[in-house]
Amino acid sequence: MSGKNIIFFVLLLFIPVSLAAHFLEWGDLIVFVAAGLAILPLAAWMGTATEEIAVVVGPTLGGLLNATFGNATELIIALVALNAGLVGVVKASITGSIVSNLLLVMGLSMFLGGLRHKEQTFQPIVARVNASSMNLAVIAMLLPTAMNYTSKGINEQTLQNLSLAVAVVLIVVYALTLLFSMKTHTYLYDVGVAEAEDNEGSHEKPNMWLWTGVLLVCTLLVALESEMLVDSLETATSQLGLTALFTGVILVPIVGNAAEHATAVTVAMKDKMDLSVSVAVGSSMQIALFVAPVLVIAGWILGQPMDLDFNPFELVAVAVSVLIANSISSDGKSNWLEGTLLLAAYTVLGFAFYFHPVITSIG
Repeated sequence: MSGKNIIFFVLLLFIPVSLAAHFLEWGDLIVFVAAGLAILPLAAWMGTATEEIAVVVGPTLGGLLNATFGNATELIIALVALNAGLVGVVKASITGSIVSNLLLVMGLSMFLGGLRHKEQTFQPIVARVNASSMNLAVIAMLLPTAMNYTSKGINEQTLQNLSLAVAVVLIVVYALTLLFSMKTHTYLYDVGVAEAEDNEGSHEKPNMWLWTGVLLVCTLLVALESEMLVDSLETATSQLGLTALFTGVILVPIVGNAAEHATAVTVAMKDKMDLSVSVAVGSSMQIALFVAPVLVIAGWILGQPMDLDFNPFELVAVAVSVLIANSISSDGKSNWLEGTLLLAAYTVLGFAFYFHPVITSIG
């Protein structure tokens, strides 16, 4: 058993700890920390279950399954927070997921992979396609905010309607990117698929019913832990002296993306940079083109004013992250110094969000 799996097995102990802390009222801070740690292994098991089921159902359905459940943990946490009316945290978590995948995950992958291998390569064409998709996401997030700041007296309903229209466009674009990668231009992604199959490799065909059960149980437990995490969020973060902005942008995405972080770094250290970049950038694309629009539509259904009018500072962070990630990945090569640059950018943004006073409460 790998060291990563041992850590995830140990973290499963925090599931009963978080439940005990919640029902025995040990305090919101303990509940928040325990629930956050409990979500980490559950997210990892959800990812594993999705991959195992994908092996059984074939590459087309498997790819669609991975695309749908790839960021299920973040989506569940965001939906719970949205239902609780914590719209600011939801928006910050969208920003944070994009930033952390492009800078933290890809940075760690390039840095640690580069320490083992002098120079690593990946498909530059795929990198350019991904870059174009992320540029669209930045534009889509920018326009509602720009409208709000350039039009006097604009009402909330107008922003909501614009956000809904943009959300539909983004979901259509996301569907087209799936069609592109899984049907019309699969040859561009053959390397990543081959590497994934190598990892699955020689073992016998997975038990679909077993892994479907694992996926269902983990999803329910993630929903339960997310409920406790969100309920304790306001009190716990205030006790820690953190703002809602920092919590949403830095802490929540790390909890939700931990399993993907570990996967991307592990395969990068095995010199499978195509797969590592696919995990990091693909996750960012899914957040921007699928998760964020779904949350806008969910907010409309739930009666919560969720729109794409983001804090301008968050937009700057996303734009900067997309810019530096695109510039570094455009040549299809990476080394440890480029990884360091991405990590440095993430660290600087982390400090900026920590000291930014614009949002001092969760609501």
